[in-house]
Amino acid sequence: MVVQKLVVGSLQTNCYLVYDPKTNNTLIIDPADDGDYIIRKIKDLELNPIMILVTHAHFDHVLAVAELKLAYQIPFLMHRADLSILRRVQRTTKYFIGSQADPPLMPDSFIENKELINFGMEQLKVITTPGHTPGGISFYGKKRVFSGDTIFSDGVGRTDFPYGSKVELRKSIFRLLKLPSDTIVYPGHGPSTTLGEFSKAQPVSW
Repeated sequence: MVVQKLVVGSLQTNCYLVYDPKTNNTLIIDPADDGDYIIRKIKDLELNPIMILVTHAHFDHVLAVAELKLAYQIPFLMHRADLSILRRVQRTTKYFIGSQADPPLMPDSFIENKELINFGMEQLKVITTPGHTPGGISFYGKKRVFSGDTIFSDGVGRTDFPYGSKVELRKSIFRLLKLPSDTIVYPGHGPSTTLGEFSKAQPVSW
């Protein structure tokens, strides 16, 4: 499993191209913005995108979904509980960064806890991690976890939105901490860390 990180959009979101080096079958995780840049990197690496996944539906994680679907004709998947957030993408994009966004595309299907996502000879497992949003999910495989905005190298996700829940976020974090401590964390923003390093650095006050 190979991970290529692309930092995109005005909020410096991490988009990940996760691929099987034997087949080049690729998952696009959190295509936040700058679709032309993502497409160019996919072409440069000679990858074969097969699916778009998002860890949650905040505007700064989904703005390039439509462009990538148009380019590759591949399905877009997310958790059903974030649909109301996805439907407000135009409004929230305007509010937070003052930009106009196209109407969001609805998912082709929904993914649930413990579901397996296959790409080539590789596989990621879905772990529901609500709290930052109701439909927050993480993807885990081969001691790598794509945590979205649940945990970062220097903190945890916000829960001060009306739909956020500090209680649920805390449960989600402890769920992730049951994974091996040397699991690499690929967060939605900022540098990578490991679960062990995160656990040592963060107070249990979240």
